[in-house]
Amino acid sequence: QVQLVESGGGSVQAGGSLRLSCVASGYTYNSPCMGWFRQAPGKEREMVASVYLNGGNPFYADSVKGRFTISEDNGRDAVYLQMDNLKPEDTAMYYCAAAPMGCHRQDNYNYWGQGTQVIVSS
Repeated sequence: QVQLVESGGGSVQAGGSLRLSCVASGYTYNSPCMGWFRQAPGKEREMVASVYLNGGNPFYADSVKGRFTISEDNGRDAVYLQMDNLKPEDTAMYYCAAAPMGCHRQDNYNYWGQGTQVIVSS
Protein backbone atom coordinates (compact mmCIF):
# COMPACT_ATOMS: atom_id res chain seq x y z
CA GLN A 1 0.00 0.00 0.00
CA VAL A 2 1.06 3.54 -0.73
CA GLN A 3 -0.38 6.57 1.00
CA LEU A 4 -0.30 9.96 -0.67
CA VAL A 5 -0.87 13.31 1.02
CA GLU A 6 -1.22 16.49 -1.01
CA SER A 7 -0.92 20.07 0.15
CA GLY A 8 -0.57 23.53 -1.32
CA GLY A 9 -3.88 24.20 -3.01
CA GLY A 10 -5.75 27.43 -2.59
CA SER A 11 -7.25 30.42 -4.32
CA VAL A 12 -5.29 32.75 -6.55
CA GLN A 13 -5.96 35.35 -9.20
CA ALA A 14 -5.22 34.69 -12.84
CA GLY A 15 -1.52 35.07 -13.55
CA GLY A 16 -0.58 33.96 -10.07
CA SER A 17 1.32 30.91 -8.88
CA LEU A 18 0.80 27.97 -6.57
CA ARG A 19 3.02 25.06 -5.60
CA LEU A 20 1.48 21.70 -4.83
CA SER A 21 3.30 19.09 -2.77
CA CYS A 22 2.71 15.37 -2.45
CA VAL A 23 4.49 13.08 -0.04
CA ALA A 24 4.24 9.30 -0.40
CA SER A 25 4.63 6.72 2.33
CA GLY A 26 4.35 2.96 2.57
CA TYR A 27 5.65 0.58 -0.10
CA THR A 28 6.83 3.38 -2.33
CA TYR A 29 9.59 1.28 -3.92
CA ASN A 30 6.83 -0.51 -5.83
CA SER A 31 5.53 2.75 -7.29
CA PRO A 32 8.32 4.70 -8.98
CA CYS A 33 5.93 6.80 -11.05
CA MET A 34 4.19 9.82 -9.60
CA GLY A 35 1.81 12.12 -11.32
CA TRP A 36 -0.57 15.00 -10.92
CA PHE A 37 -4.10 14.85 -12.22
CA ARG A 38 -7.00 17.25 -12.09
CA GLN A 39 -10.74 17.12 -12.39
CA ALA A 40 -12.98 20.10 -12.87
CA PRO A 41 -16.73 19.95 -12.20
CA GLY A 42 -18.50 18.22 -15.04
CA LYS A 43 -15.28 17.19 -16.74
CA GLU A 44 -13.26 14.00 -16.91
CA ARG A 45 -10.11 13.61 -14.90
CA GLU A 46 -7.00 14.43 -16.90
CA MET A 47 -3.31 13.86 -16.41
CA VAL A 48 -1.49 17.13 -15.86
CA ALA A 49 2.10 15.97 -15.38
CA SER A 50 4.04 12.89 -14.41
CA VAL A 51 7.60 11.91 -13.62
CA TYR A 52 9.75 8.92 -12.75
CA LEU A 53 11.14 9.17 -9.22
CA ASN A 54 14.93 9.26 -9.51
CA GLY A 55 14.61 9.15 -13.26
CA GLY A 56 13.06 12.36 -14.41
CA ASN A 57 11.58 12.21 -17.92
CA PRO A 58 8.65 14.47 -17.11
CA PHE A 59 5.44 14.50 -19.09
CA TYR A 60 3.12 17.48 -19.41
CA ALA A 61 -0.33 17.89 -20.82
CA ASP A 62 -0.38 20.36 -23.70
CA SER A 63 -2.64 22.68 -21.72
CA VAL A 64 0.02 23.26 -19.05
CA LYS A 65 3.28 23.09 -21.00
CA GLY A 66 5.46 26.11 -20.30
CA ARG A 67 3.44 27.05 -17.21
CA PHE A 68 3.65 24.04 -14.89
CA THR A 69 6.77 22.25 -13.70
CA ILE A 70 6.85 18.86 -12.02
CA SER A 71 9.79 17.95 -9.85
CA GLU A 72 10.63 15.05 -7.59
CA ASP A 73 12.66 14.39 -4.50
CA ASN A 74 13.37 10.69 -4.48
CA GLY A 75 14.95 10.86 -1.04
CA ARG A 76 11.68 12.08 0.43
CA ASP A 77 9.39 10.17 -1.94
CA ALA A 78 7.84 13.50 -2.81
CA VAL A 79 6.68 15.19 -5.96
CA TYR A 80 5.87 18.83 -6.50
CA LEU A 81 3.91 20.79 -9.07
CA GLN A 82 4.91 24.41 -9.55
CA MET A 83 2.06 26.17 -11.30
CA ASP A 84 2.78 29.57 -12.80
CA ASN A 85 0.69 31.93 -14.91
CA LEU A 86 -2.45 30.24 -13.68
CA LYS A 87 -5.63 30.62 -15.69
CA PRO A 88 -9.27 30.30 -14.64
CA GLU A 89 -9.48 27.09 -16.66
CA ASP A 90 -6.89 25.56 -14.31
CA THR A 91 -9.53 25.56 -11.57
CA ALA A 92 -10.01 21.96 -10.46
CA MET A 93 -9.39 19.44 -7.75
CA TYR A 94 -5.79 18.30 -8.12
CA TYR A 95 -4.79 14.77 -7.20
CA CYS A 96 -1.44 13.15 -6.67
CA ALA A 97 -1.13 9.55 -7.76
CA ALA A 98 1.44 6.76 -7.92
CA ALA A 99 1.96 3.93 -10.39
CA PRO A 100 4.24 0.87 -10.60
CA MET A 101 5.16 1.46 -14.23
CA GLY A 102 4.28 3.40 -17.32
CA CYS A 103 4.34 6.84 -15.74
CA HIS A 104 2.74 8.56 -18.67
CA ARG A 105 -0.35 6.36 -18.88
CA GLN A 106 -3.26 7.40 -16.67
CA ASP A 107 -4.64 3.88 -16.49
CA ASN A 108 -1.51 2.65 -14.68
CA TYR A 109 -2.08 4.80 -11.60
CA ASN A 110 -3.50 2.76 -8.75
CA TYR A 111 -2.80 4.85 -5.66
CA TRP A 112 -4.46 8.23 -5.19
CA GLY A 113 -4.39 11.05 -2.70
CA GLN A 114 -7.46 12.84 -1.40
CA GLY A 115 -6.93 15.87 -3.57
CA THR A 116 -6.34 19.56 -3.04
CA GLN A 117 -8.53 22.30 -4.48
CA VAL A 118 -7.14 24.97 -6.79
CA ILE A 119 -9.31 27.96 -7.64
CA VAL A 120 -8.16 30.59 -10.11
CA SER A 121 -10.25 33.72 -10.41
CA SER A 122 -10.24 36.09 -13.33
